[in-house]
Amino acid sequence: MKRIRITPAWYFSDEAGNQLDPKLFGLLEAVHRHGKLTRAAETVGISYRHAWNLLNKWGEFFGIALVDLERGKGARLSPLGEKLLWAEQRVIARLGPQLESLGSELNLAIQQTLEGVMPVLRLHASHGYAVELLPEHLDELRLDLQYCSPREALAALHRGACDLAGFHLPHGEVGRRVSREYRDLLKPRSYRILRFITRRQGLMVAPDNPLGVRSLADLVRDEVRFINRQAASGTRALLDGLLTDAGLSTKRIRGYELEEYTHSAVAAYVAAGMADAGFGVEAAARRFGLDFVPLALEDYLLVCHRRSLAEPKLKSLCQVLAGEAFQAAVSELPGYTPDRCGEVEGVEALLPE
Repeated sequence: MKRIRITPAWYFSDEAGNQLDPKLFGLLEAVHRHGKLTRAAETVGISYRHAWNLLNKWGEFFGIALVDLERGKGARLSPLGEKLLWAEQRVIARLGPQLESLGSELNLAIQQTLEGVMPVLRLHASHGYAVELLPEHLDELRLDLQYCSPREALAALHRGACDLAGFHLPHGEVGRRVSREYRDLLKPRSYRILRFITRRQGLMVAPDNPLGVRSLADLVRDEVRFINRQAASGTRALLDGLLTDAGLSTKRIRGYELEEYTHSAVAAYVAAGMADAGFGVEAAARRFGLDFVPLALEDYLLVCHRRSLAEPKLKSLCQVLAGEAFQAAVSELPGYTPDRCGEVEGVEALLPE
């Protein structure tokens, strides 16, 4: 059965109703990546002349060039071209997880109306790049994927609203402190841990790190602007734990109160020049062409009822997680490793005394 995907779309229009061509954003992104209009046009699948006309048309629309072309120096985005590109990237990064959840609900509703419905695995999880890969690999299993905070995911498992809950725990002392926050929702006798992946988190900074941000201590410098994750996220819990260990006050961090809701949104915010540093996974930094300062490792884990492990849908999931195809896909994500992926263990190891 084909899967329906929901993608965001937005446009500018003037008083006459002229709408911005969606291909323009692809062209701007390709110019930013390749630095040559000829290569950018090839990437988007249009002729050089079409690309030139597209840039001229919308340069006239805004009254300012979107791309600066210099003989012998290639092409680069103008300040307005950069603003348009990163605005579109931020829209996609911010809305993507919510639209994925809505798409999952829509596909499930369609599938349930057909004969011979496939089994449904309900997963509530913190958003992440490895989780995004799962629907592509679960051929015989329909995934109902809902993104939420780690605590909301565990609460959903507790009340029977899902089969699996995804959350992440940092390595070391910070992780032991974070796990105490989940103690009331983790039942050693009833639950089991399904190992998933390990990922690197750290500071995302502009290419070549112009402000020399090397550690959390640099965030308190007056000239450094920061963009944070939302308070309920596991990444925010990790950051706050690291700041506590370093003896740094959040009140001294310029922009600590500003929040985004995904790793990609934080990366897009920094890439747009609206902040000098953000905190998140390495994969997001690399995807947006940013430099990355690694600071912590964390395990992304899946939790299920012990009795559920005997069900065919959980067995199918474990086979996929332990398979070469899925683990190879995870390994291609910068900063991600399929550490013991698919192994089952008890909850006790996560709960400090």
